[in-house]
Amino acid sequence: MPKFRFSKIRFHEIKELMQNVKHPRRRDIVLNQSGRKRQRINDDTYPSKLRWQTDHKLQPTMEKMLHDKKYLAAFRSFLQSEFSDENIEFWLACEDFKSTASPEDLHWKAEGIYQEFIQSLASREINVDHHIKEKIKKSLEKPSLSCFDEAQKHVYLLMERDSWPRFLNSDAYLSLKYKSRTRWYI
Repeated sequence: MPKFRFSKIRFHEIKELMQNVKHPRRRDIVLNQSGRKRQRINDDTYPSKLRWQTDHKLQPTMEKMLHDKKYLAAFRSFLQSEFSDENIEFWLACEDFKSTASPEDLHWKAEGIYQEFIQSLASREINVDHHIKEKIKKSLEKPSLSCFDEAQKHVYLLMERDSWPRFLNSDAYLSLKYKSRTRWYI
């Protein structure tokens, strides 16, 4: 098989041809915060970004799945297999706490959540920082429906960033996803 050599002249010609090719980018002029003009490149035509956008839209959100009993049970069992089920249990306890109507129930439910999930050396202690724990401890004197909101948001974001992507790639989720797509006809 003959070997092809590119001379400097041919390479230079190819380089000039490539400069004349139009790229499928669209440039928009956008004003930034200081009022100066800057150009923003819209890369909607590139397949890698389009694939990510469509894949991202196909992925279910954690918020939506936590309200579906089948997916919630699968996510809970996945977290148990990773020894981090206290996060989902805390989140569910906070959701139940927010639906409490009577002030008497509010106090004892708040104490129960604090003793099980928040206080140091609790049986199912969640991973929140010291400042959040202190705020909750102070709010237990007169608990309100929002006393666990900051900790609940922190745990939710922790699950969403850490556990949720692994769950979406797990066998538990994939088998549940494909079972729900399959229909059996008799």
